[in-house]
Amino acid sequence: MDAPRKFAVVLAPDQRLRLEQLTRTGSAPARQLLHARILLMADRDHPQGRWHDAQIAAALGAHVNTVARVRKLFATRGEQPALDRQPRLTPPVPPKLDGHVEAHLVAICCGPPPAGRARWTLRLLAAELGRRGLVTTVSAEAVRRALKKMSCSRGGNSAGASRSGTRPGSSPRWRTSSTCTRPRPAPTSR
Repeated sequence: MDAPRKFAVVLAPDQRLRLEQLTRTGSAPARQLLHARILLMADRDHPQGRWHDAQIAAALGAHVNTVARVRKLFATRGEQPALDRQPRLTPPVPPKLDGHVEAHLVAICCGPPPAGRARWTLRLLAAELGRRGLVTTVSAEAVRRALKKMSCSRGGNSAGASRSGTRPGSSPRWRTSSTCTRPRPAPTSR
């Protein structure tokens, strides 16, 4: 005979209804649906009688430890933590370009391009960040993503990090900075 469970699942009627509706519609992530089915089957007052962890695991194709973990989460922390994944507090790999380095990147973009160049390229910017000792190595793609996030041009007519305004006859969307490398011709006076 089974010993009494340390973390028993006792669903209220409204919880049971909510979980049944969730599993019936199937419009949630697969892990959430699996956890909802585990809770429904692990309920002490299940209509077909009490299910053991091994029976639930075999019926749902899950591991016995998964069933035990979901029961424990429900008993200790409640319904939502048992259904949802716990979000990560930090990314798995910290970003190479933080706010400090991005500020330097904008300053480099706004400055004059290197000698013999009409504008900054992504590889030149990445090399310049490394030369200044701001990063050990950084790819041109990481520089591109940082510039795109800030809507910053790599040189040209408007090299600032802010967006230019809309013109009267244009669409209501924002116009991004031009990346044209040719300077505008000076107005001629007659």
